Formats: sequence, structure tokens, C-alpha cells
Amino acid sequence: MPLPREMSGIESRIDYYPTHERQGFRIRRGRPLPFGTTMVPNGVNFSVFSSSATSCALVLFRKHELQPMVEIELPQEFRIGDVYSMIVFDLDYEDLEYGYRFDGPFDPGRGLHFNRRKILFDPYSKVLAGRDIWRKEPDPSDIYPYRSRLAFDDFDWENDRALEIPIQDLVIYELHVRGFTAHPSSKTTAPGTFAGLREKIPYLNELGINCIELLPVFEFDEWENSRKHPETGEPLLNYWGYSTLAFFAPKAGYAATGRLGMQVDEFKALVKELHRAGIEVILDVVFNHTAEGDHRGPTLCYRGIDNRSYYMLTPDGYYLNFSGCGNTLNCNHPVVRNLVLDCLRYWSTEYHIDGFRFDLASILDRDRNGAPLANPPLLESLAYDPVLSKCKLIAEAWDAGGLYQVGSFPAYDRWAEWNGKFRDCARRFVKGDSGLVWEMASRVQGSPDLYPYRSPSASVNFITCHDGLTLHDMVSYSYKHNEANGENNRDGCDDNASWNWGYEGESSDSSIQALRRRLVKNAFCLLLLSNGIPMILMGDEAGRTQLGNNNGYCHDSELTWMDWTLVEHNAELLKFVKKLLNFRKTHAALRVGTFFQHADYLGVGMSDISFHGTAPFAPDTSQNSRCLAWMLCGQYAKPAHEDIYAAVNSHCDSLTFHLPRASNGAPWRVVVNTSMPPPEDIYDACCAPPICDSDHVILGGRSVMVLIAGQSAS
Repeated sequence: MPLPREMSGIESRIDYYPTHERQGFRIRRGRPLPFGTTMVPNGVNFSVFSSSATSCALVLFRKHELQPMVEIELPQEFRIGDVYSMIVFDLDYEDLEYGYRFDGPFDPGRGLHFNRRKILFDPYSKVLAGRDIWRKEPDPSDIYPYRSRLAFDDFDWENDRALEIPIQDLVIYELHVRGFTAHPSSKTTAPGTFAGLREKIPYLNELGINCIELLPVFEFDEWENSRKHPETGEPLLNYWGYSTLAFFAPKAGYAATGRLGMQVDEFKALVKELHRAGIEVILDVVFNHTAEGDHRGPTLCYRGIDNRSYYMLTPDGYYLNFSGCGNTLNCNHPVVRNLVLDCLRYWSTEYHIDGFRFDLASILDRDRNGAPLANPPLLESLAYDPVLSKCKLIAEAWDAGGLYQVGSFPAYDRWAEWNGKFRDCARRFVKGDSGLVWEMASRVQGSPDLYPYRSPSASVNFITCHDGLTLHDMVSYSYKHNEANGENNRDGCDDNASWNWGYEGESSDSSIQALRRRLVKNAFCLLLLSNGIPMILMGDEAGRTQLGNNNGYCHDSELTWMDWTLVEHNAELLKFVKKLLNFRKTHAALRVGTFFQHADYLGVGMSDISFHGTAPFAPDTSQNSRCLAWMLCGQYAKPAHEDIYAAVNSHCDSLTFHLPRASNGAPWRVVVNTSMPPPEDIYDACCAPPICDSDHVILGGRSVMVLIAGQSAS
């Protein structure tokens, strides 16, 4: 007896013939999976989940029309388990917007928030209308402000695919799509958009990075929690976008063609061109909460469809708040877990995304009551998902509820982590704090103390990111200056490990300027000479400032935009960073995939790594020490190349470092000396001059020196 078509592996046929008619629209029972919308012959299959609703109506609009053209109550026989599904025939795909009304009890104490008056967008919306133009104020009279639309798979990828660059070779550049080109000095044809970012790909190539990490590009509302600054009247917005509306939909306001509904194609075109330039794309994704907020927030989608499934709730129906944003997504609920998996698979397959960074990822480790799980189902599913097997997965391994898991995040040999301990140690070491030598030695190795059973690639090393001071401000301000946020400087982190070196803010004193520039170079050296995955914040390579503001989440202004005049104004710093990035790229010992063994396992007379102080093989780990040197034996690199010796002097005075012998017997040559003025602060490896004395160097106070010995590989 032959198997039914549904079980045979052959694509089953959708019968064209409707079985019912409602208000002139022909319908039939739909397919419950997949959720969302699926175009079928002559119709659209609509499918949505709710475990507690008593009824569901599909609301159909023509594009941009304020009133619906029809509301179709789904017959109860169309409900299969907890899924409402229906095929509607003869719809104009291109001119369609849709939503749902759900009926059921309104009983907040039991976690039920059904409201038949609300039209809700689809949790699986691939395109969301209503926020099509950046900063266009919402219409309070609109009965359905966020509208689901269909997406069409008609983009020509021209054989593009995810790049799959080995993770240890990544250099990540974190940027904000709008902020990167919104400044008039960007001179792009479509400032602040995906198209504008495309025009800056040559800059990214010249800089030397091979991966960008985009702050949230899922659909969000920049007007959420908007207000005016009490003194200046400046509008303060949701600029960063860490408050997702629709997880499957790209932000229309970031697309030059968003008003035409073409944001999907514009973002795909950006990804394709980045891949063509050899640059991967990692998305910063926010699955810890949604834009619906707490019990005072709007009902837009998840709350009105199935509040008890989508959110973590207290026994009396209030929202648990481990995100600091009013609610917490119940990610380990099976239905929500599948939504996250479906979402990431969609971005990976339909947009060719190379990886994901998970905001406040420790929330994904919690059960429905907020307790950490020993074996979180979602994290395990993501780690072993066959579609996502080549995607980079990066966790911000903490949350707003106090769960800090740097080094202990459930990794399943797949997850990397933002290494907040690298950030904290490197900042303090650059500043000259004492008692950090031994920890800094661990950080430059890729933090084997944190990831002993993993690899250096588990550590995403960073000194600055969107959340905090820029690198320029880290050496220019001793205190945060968030007055422009309108919160009386109460918001943002108070402990920034920053120092102003004699004057708070911008200084005209040439000696202060020179010291600050040197410290910025020192920070880049620590970052790019360390094993692990380095991440650079947008604009740090050109001295971008936020005037001491360490929490620019609400500013869509020149305060947070990339000022492209800095590329010329700070050309010296930019040149230094480019050369240092090229040095990292051409020296495999700086990005090895396994931890150093501290042993001569090749029998070459020297271990793979060795640590030193002012005397060879004698690191000074005393409480008052502020200097560290280390040597990488080039014969362990693949391919083999020069030995590398790096020395960091965070004392205020010069120190003499006596040098170890190079494994190849070659003389030492100077690649980097941040105590020297340009162009003597950095050389290409092939042109590095020899040191004056063969056995020692004098390194100026608060400086870094890098030496090489042997035939240059660059």
C-alpha cells in the first residue's frame, strides 16, 4: 500500500478549491506549519499559535488604508490543537497587510491579556509596515500601527553564501547602521541606511577588518519611550534599537527604500556586497525582551496572543524583569524556543547571515520562573542545530538580573562570549593600575583561566563597545557625562576605569593630547596582540568621541554618529590601527586556535610562549608592578614566521627591558614603539629597523613596544 503524499517525502499538493466563503472571500482549512504566512497556489496560508484564546479573526488591509477590507473569523474547525490556520484565496500579495484579533479572558492576575479591540501583528512577520520612515512620528489615530506584510523570495544572490571565515581569524567591527553614515560628512547618497553602509565598504576593507557586528536591525520603534530633553528640547529616542518589535523583519527605517517596502532587498544587497568584499555579517539579536514592556506597556503582538507562553510571569501575573526593560521573554518555553530557532534559521538561510551576538544572553539560560538551568534547552538547540552549524554564536554572558556567566556560560563547544573581564583588565592596565600583571598575562593568551576546556576563540576581546565610553573618551574623562540623556546623570555605568590625565574633556594642551593618543595606541596594541577574537568599536580607530557620554542609547545626533572628518583629522591614529591590523593578519601566532602549552613541544629550544619582565623569563607579578612582556616563538606558528616580543610599560617612567634571545638567532627589529612620534611609532614588518643594542631596549613610560626577529612573513 503506498504511503500518503504527506508521509512520502513528496511535496504535498494544496488543493485550489475553497470549502467556505466569508464576506466574499473564499477560504479553506489551512496547514498549521510553518507558522506565519506561506504563499500557496492562488492563495496565502495563515497560521498562528495561541494556547488560551477562545477565537481568532484574520484582519486584512490594503496597503496604507486605515480601515480593513475584511475581518474573517476563523471557523473553530480550522483550529488544530493550539494553532489557528486558514488559506485565503485570490489575494493580491503585493497590496496586502494583515493582522489578527484574539478573543479570550482578560484576567491579568492569571497572566491573560486578551483584548478583542486590538489588532495584533503576526509574531512571524517577515515584513512590518508602519515604521517605514526613520523618525516619522506615529499616528495615534491608527487602529493598527504595526502591520504585517508578506516577503517575497525573488532576490538574486548570484551564488553568494555565508563566508565561514575561521573564527580565530575574525576581527570584528561593531557599528550602528544609522550612526555609521548619518553624519553629513559621510557624503553618502543615502545617509543612515543599509545603502549608505554599502558605500563605506571600501573604508572597511582598507581598515583591515573582516567582520561587522550590527547593532539591532530587527524592526523596532525609535519613538518608543521618546521624550524631550528638559533643557534643550532635543528629542530623545530609542536610537540603539534594543527593543524588538518583530524578530523576522529588517528595520524599514534603516532602508533608503523602506518607504517603498523594499527593505528586505536593500539589506540583502548589503550582505551580498559585504561578502563580495570578504566581510562577514554578525547581527546583534535581542531575544531577552520585547517592545511591549511591563503591564503598563502597549499590547502589540505577543501579550495579546499568548501572554503566558511568551513572557516570564510571577504567580500573580506580573512580569519578571531580568532584562531591565519591563519584561523577559520566556525563551525556554517550547513554542518560544522554536520561534527563536526559526528566526535564526531564517536570517541564516534567507539573508546569508554569518553569525549572531545575543544581547543579555544569560536570560536564555533561565527557566520560566527565572532560575538558571543546568542544561538550557534553547542554548543546546542552537549549539547543535544543523542549519546554524557554521554560524558564529556569541553570548553577552550576563543579564540585568545579576547572572554573570563570563567563563561559565553553557557553551556546548559552540558559543563564544563577550569577555567583559578582558575589557576591565585591559582598561585598568592601560591606565596604570597595579596588581594586574598576572591577570593581563592570562588575557593576552585568550583567557585560559576562563575557558580551560574550550579555546581562545571562546573569548571575544574588547575594550570598548556601544555600551560605554569610546576609546578616546576613556582617556579623556574621569567621570561619565550623561546629562544630555535627561536623567540627571544617574544612568550609565559609574565604574569606567577611565582617567582624564590632567583635564576633564577635550584639552588644547599638546602634552595631554600626546599622552592620550599614546594610551589609545597602547589599548589597540593590547587588543590586537592578544589571542582570541578582537572587537573594535565604530570610530575608535579615528578618535570618535561622545563627549564623555557612556550611555548614548537615546541620541540620534552628532553625539553618536561617526564624524568622517576625523578620518583626516586623526589620520595618524588611523594609519597606526591599519598597520597594526595588517600585522595581526600576517602573523598567525597572534590568532592560534588552541591555547599555548608553555612548553618546547617541537624541540626547537624554546616554548611556544614565554613571559618576561625587565629581565628575561622573570615577569614581575608583584603588587606594584605595571609592566609585562611576552614572546611568541614563530616556529610554532602555521606557517612559521618571526618571533614576536611585546613589552608593555604602564609605569610613568621609562624602563629598560633586557631581551631574550630569539629562537632563530636573528636580531630584533622594531615594529611598534608607541613612545615615538609618527611615523616611527609603527613600521611594516618588512621595513622594521633593527634595535640599537642587541640585548636591551629602553621603553618610555606608558608605552608599548613590539619587536620581531627573523624573516618577515608580510
